[in-house]
Amino acid sequence: MRLTALALFLLSTLQALAQTDSSQAALEAAEMLEQASISLTEAEGARDRVRALTETIQAYEAGLSAMRNGLRKAATREAQLSAQLRVREKDVRQLLGVLQTIETTAPPVLMLHPSGPLGAARAGMILSEVTPGLNAKAQALAQDLNEVQTLRLLQQSASETLTEGLSGVQEARTRLSEAIADRTDLPRRFVEDPVRTAILISSTETLDGFASGLSEISEGEIMESDASVLDQKGQIALPVQGVVLRKAGEPDATGVTRAGLVIGTRSRALVTSPTAATIRYRGPLLDLGNLVILEPQPGLLFVFSGLQEVYGHPGQVIPKGTPVGLMPGETPEIGAILSTSGDGTGTDRPETLYIEVREDNSPVDPETWFRTDKDG
Repeated sequence: MRLTALALFLLSTLQALAQTDSSQAALEAAEMLEQASISLTEAEGARDRVRALTETIQAYEAGLSAMRNGLRKAATREAQLSAQLRVREKDVRQLLGVLQTIETTAPPVLMLHPSGPLGAARAGMILSEVTPGLNAKAQALAQDLNEVQTLRLLQQSASETLTEGLSGVQEARTRLSEAIADRTDLPRRFVEDPVRTAILISSTETLDGFASGLSEISEGEIMESDASVLDQKGQIALPVQGVVLRKAGEPDATGVTRAGLVIGTRSRALVTSPTAATIRYRGPLLDLGNLVILEPQPGLLFVFSGLQEVYGHPGQVIPKGTPVGLMPGETPEIGAILSTSGDGTGTDRPETLYIEVREDNSPVDPETWFRTDKDG
C-alpha cells in the first residue's frame, strides 16, 4: 500500500468509524438532545404544559445520561488506542519505512538481483507474499489512527452539545415550576389547614407519628376514594432515574438501618408520581428534608424524602407521571461530566432519594411495590 493510499484510507473510513460502539451512543444521544430542544419549543403552546414540559425534561435527562455514557466510552476507547499506538510506535516506524522504501524504489531497480533473473524471480515471489501482510498492517494502523482522530473530534464537538443540553434542561425546569404554579385543573379531595399541619409537625418526633396524624391536617372531611393500584403491585417504576444504593433493612456506613430504599440520583433529577395519587403532604419534616407523601389508594402511602423543591398542594389528585419535586445539587461542570474517574462508583449520582412505603401506617419493603431491577 502506497503512503498516499494510506492517507486516502484514513479519510474514507472517517464516516464509517462514526458507527462504532465507542461513538454511536454519543451520536444517538446528540440526536435525543436535539429532539428535546424541539420539544421545549413546542411545549409552550401545548394544551397540557405540565405534561409536555415533564416529558421534555425526561427527554433531556435521558439524552444527557446517554451523552455522558457515550462520551466516557469514547474517552476510554481513545485512551486505550493511544496507549496501544505508543507501545507499537517502533513497529509503526519500521512499517512506514518499509512502505516508503517500496513506493520510492524504481520498478527497474526492483527487478535487478545479484543472482540474475532466477534470483529476481525468487525475490519477487517473497515480496508478493510479504506485501499482503504489510497492507494488512497498514490498514489496521490506519483504522486505529482514524478512530483516535474521530473520537477526539467527537469529544470536542460534544462539549458544545452538552452545554446546550444542560442549558435547555434548566430552562425546562424553570418553565415547569411556573406551569405547575399556574395549574388550576386538578381535582381536590381536601384542603390543607396550615395551622393544624404546623401543630402536627411540632408535636411529632417520627415519620410514624406524622403519618398516623395526616387525617388531622385538613379543613373538614377528606373525601372517600376507591382508587386502587393493586394490579400494579411489584411492577411500579421508580419515581426518579437512579440506581438502588441500599435496600430496606440494609445498614448504612454508620450501621443504621431504615425501612425504605435509598436511590442514588443525579443532581436536579426530576421526581414524578409513579401512579395516580392524592398528595397528602409536601414540605419539610423532621430531619428528612423536603418530602412528599402520596396516597395511591386508601391505607397505602408512598413517602419520598430528600427533595430540594416540592410541587403541588396537599389534597390534589394528580395523574401518573406528574412532577412532585426536584433533587438537590448543582449542575456539574463539563469536565466532571466527561471524566472517567468515577465510572462504576456511583459518584455521578451524588444525591439520594429515600423511598418508604407504608401500608395501614406500617412500613413494608418497597420492593413489594416497586420494580428495582432496571437502572434508571
